[in-house]
Amino acid sequence: MTSETTNKNLSQKKKIKCRFCHSENYIKKGYRKTENRGKIQKYYCKECHKFFTNDEGFYRMRYSTQTITLSIDMYLSNLSSRKMRNQLKRHFQTKVSHITILDWVRKYSLMVNNFVEKLGYNLGDNFYADETFIRRDKQDDRFWACVDWDTRLITGVHYSIAGNIEEAKIFIEKSVKKKKPKFIQTDSAQFYPKAFKKLFYKNKIGGLIVEHKIQNYQKTRIHNYKIETVFMKIKDRVDDFRGLKALWSAPIIMVGLTIQHNFIEEHTTTKEYPCSLAGQDLDLGENRWLGLIKLASKD
Repeated sequence: MTSETTNKNLSQKKKIKCRFCHSENYIKKGYRKTENRGKIQKYYCKECHKFFTNDEGFYRMRYSTQTITLSIDMYLSNLSSRKMRNQLKRHFQTKVSHITILDWVRKYSLMVNNFVEKLGYNLGDNFYADETFIRRDKQDDRFWACVDWDTRLITGVHYSIAGNIEEAKIFIEKSVKKKKPKFIQTDSAQFYPKAFKKLFYKNKIGGLIVEHKIQNYQKTRIHNYKIETVFMKIKDRVDDFRGLKALWSAPIIMVGLTIQHNFIEEHTTTKEYPCSLAGQDLDLGENRWLGLIKLASKD
C-alpha cells in the first residue's frame, strides 16, 4: 500500500456516522453542554431515531481535548505526571490527578499505535538495530529498537525482561514488518546471528534475504552509533521518570515514546518529522497528538 493510497483512505474515513447503527443519514440537532469541553454538537439519526455525538477519540472524557493532549505531549517530552498535574493547576486552574494523566498517556498511546501500525511507509534499505537496558522497579529490562537511517523512523520496538534468541526473533520480525531492508546492522551480541539465520535463511518470513551486518566494538572501537542516538533521547526521558514502574505499563510508555519520536517531534538533524520523510505527513496540524487521536478514532 502506497502512502498516497493510505491518505486517500484516511480522508474517506473522516465521515461522521451514527454510533448506534453506523448510518450517515443524520441531521445536526442542538448541543450537549459539558463542564470542561464546552458545547459538543449533537446529531439525530434518521434511521434509528437516536441522538449521538461524533466520537473523535474523546467520548465521555471529562476534560478538554487540549488538556488531555497537552498532558500527553508534555509527559512524553520532559515532564513527570506530577509536574504536569502541578502545571495544569497553576496555569489553567485545572485539577487532575497524576494517575489520570498516566491513564491518558497509556490509553492514547495504544489507540494511536494500533492506527499507525496499519499505515504504509516509504522506507530506505539501511536499518540499524540494538537493545538497551531500561530501569524498571529496581531492575534492568531490555528495550529493543530499529531505525531506518534514511527517514530516522523507528520501524519496530520490543520490550522484554531478558535478552535471548527468541526475544531477538520477535524484535526483528517487528522491525521488518513495515519493509524488509537490504541490511540490518546490530552489535555483536551472540543472539542476533542465530535469530537472523532462523528468520531469513530458513525462509521463515517472506523468503527475502536480509543481510546482517555486525558492528563489533571490541574490534573496531566504533559503536553502532546510528541507533545509539535514538537510545540516548529515549533513555534520557526514562531517567526523567526515575525509571519505569509496573511491568504491564512499561511497554505502553515505551510505545508512546516511539510515537513521540516518529510523529510528534521534528528530528534535530533532518528538521523534519520522521513520518513525513517516510511518506506519512497526515496533515496533523499544530497539535499533532490531537490530529493522530482523531484519525485513530476513525480507523
